[in-house]
Amino acid sequence: MTFTSTDYKYIQISDNGVAMIAGTTMKVTELITAVKAYGWSPDELHNNYPQLSMSQIHSALAYYWDNKAELDAEIERIDQWAAKTRKAAGESSIAGKLRAQGLR
Repeated sequence: MTFTSTDYKYIQISDNGVAMIAGTTMKVTELITAVKAYGWSPDELHNNYPQLSMSQIHSALAYYWDNKAELDAEIERIDQWAAKTRKAAGESSIAGKLRAQGLR
């Protein structure tokens, strides 16, 4: 995979247009999803993703805020795809059995 540099030291754009944290396999949207889901601060992000430096985290956050509309749209597309996939898959047989037993 090839990457294009950005104005953000620790952010690279993959050849398929995805913003990645340089030197990792983590997408900026993955980090932002954790912020939105859990309300984590940069320190809490670092505690939960110790493989990332504080510089990488702050660079990803800065990239997000400068490209918020585009990244929020990408997160929404991913959420819609996941919901559609879950619906298409239907209920698992285990979940059905648990529900039938009143356990779910």
